[in-house]
Amino acid sequence: MSPTFLRYKSYRFYVNSREEPRKHIHVQTTNGEIKIWLEPKVEIAKIYNVNQKEKNEILEIVKEKKDEFIKLWNKHFGLWNNCCY
Repeated sequence: MSPTFLRYKSYRFYVNSREEPRKHIHVQTTNGEIKIWLEPKVEIAKIYNVNQKEKNEILEIVKEKKDEFIKLWNKHFGLWNNCCY
């Protein structure tokens, strides 16, 4: 299951359930995808076929919504995220 946390323009911000414990968000664009760590700081983990303009815009959105994404992450993963590694 990959719940969507936000849709903005042509971007879909989502998580992959049970992927890994470090908080992050995936962003699907029209032509590519970017994975961004939320903690300890917002930074790119992986990027595929995302142009510079999209990358900059996505990073700004994630920085602005970081706290909201972390709350949604915690709500979605619940105790699993804290107990089972």
